Amino acid sequence: MAKELPLSVDQIESHNATRVEALRDEYDSLGRALGRRGIDIDAVKARVAGFAVAVPSWGAGRGGTRFAKFPIAGEPTTIHEKLADCAVIHQLSTVTPRVSPHFPWDKVGDYAALREAAAALGLGFDAINSNTFQDQPGQKLSYRDGSLSAGDAGVRAQAVEHNIECIEIGRQLGAAALTVWVGDGTNFPGQQDLAKSLDRYLEAAAQVYAALPDDWRMLLEHKMFEPAFYSTVISDWGSSILAAQELGPKAKCLVDLGHHAPNVNIEQIVARLHRFGKLGGFHFNDSKYGDDDLDSGSINPHQLFLVFNELIEAELNPRDGFDPAYMIDQSHNVTDPIESMISSAEAIAGAFAKASLVDREALAAAQQANDTMLAFLTLRKAYRTDVSPILAMARMEAGGAIDAIVAYRDSGWRARKAQERTAVGLGAGIV
Repeated sequence: MAKELPLSVDQIESHNATRVEALRDEYDSLGRALGRRGIDIDAVKARVAGFAVAVPSWGAGRGGTRFAKFPIAGEPTTIHEKLADCAVIHQLSTVTPRVSPHFPWDKVGDYAALREAAAALGLGFDAINSNTFQDQPGQKLSYRDGSLSAGDAGVRAQAVEHNIECIEIGRQLGAAALTVWVGDGTNFPGQQDLAKSLDRYLEAAAQVYAALPDDWRMLLEHKMFEPAFYSTVISDWGSSILAAQELGPKAKCLVDLGHHAPNVNIEQIVARLHRFGKLGGFHFNDSKYGDDDLDSGSINPHQLFLVFNELIEAELNPRDGFDPAYMIDQSHNVTDPIESMISSAEAIAGAFAKASLVDREALAAAQQANDTMLAFLTLRKAYRTDVSPILAMARMEAGGAIDAIVAYRDSGWRARKAQERTAVGLGAGIV
């Protein structure tokens, strides 16, 4: 199928032509510096070129604050418009080839046609996300009091049916994973029996698990709080891994960087989940106070690097296998969502590249000798390296833009879409 790329290839090449000489100079200079450390810059670039992170369909639009939603001109309102924006992100950044859809938000009548439309834009589909944390128009029963863990058996059956429907949609789209996050929990002590609510969740989740194709995974996403603030059924990685172990080998744990208590050591959680063969994937974002869904690397880039350091350790020591699903999961309230996801994709790929520079032999030797400072400095040396020339060279060679956000702005994409698309109305927020 011939690709119908959203942006002019000639325009991107023209953008690169004015910058390539400076990039080659920076790349060659970095290559010499890395060479003195025994690192082949072209090998690192090849690893970056093979790296990929999915983008969420809903991330192409603006999210809301607790009090209001402020739409942006040209915001997508259909899955086809979302795919077009995601294709812009991938064309410029070259590391976001898959889109993770959300149902019923992205529901259409013909999924074979949707898959073809995505392929024409150079995109495939990643994990399917179900939604039992909202009531939809025409829905028979409400999720107000829970979904997979609800006390009402009819509500649980409805939630199970929806997840199984998502699996069937995913099969048609060529996906191979189902992400399950539930907002189930309580706001008052005594509201529910805490043990029985988990039992109900496990019983219902087992019915969804039984419907998985043989080559699929079920990614269990935990969240410490919100919308339930007293207790959440799957509240932490401990609850998640216990549920995954009970469900079976196709059930894995999904880690969202914002779904943890303050100061939790997320990189250690990565190591623990991998140790027991339950590391299923990541939702990348950043946070200052809680589940802020801020742009990846915008608050704590060092933590992102440390997470990738553990991911590369896991890759080098795969145990029962290592194939995590990576996805950006952000809410863009004050920026152009396309720009935020381009920036985040670069931050994530940059953390991966820096972690690839770590001298593993030196680190292991320092750890074995309990040389605390040398071990720390081995990591810090990789973290301090400016890998932007590697990222830019990999992008350019793959047909992307040396400076992706500048190229995006120069393309006039947002202004054109503002003229073509139906305007999104104001929102009331979540209070």
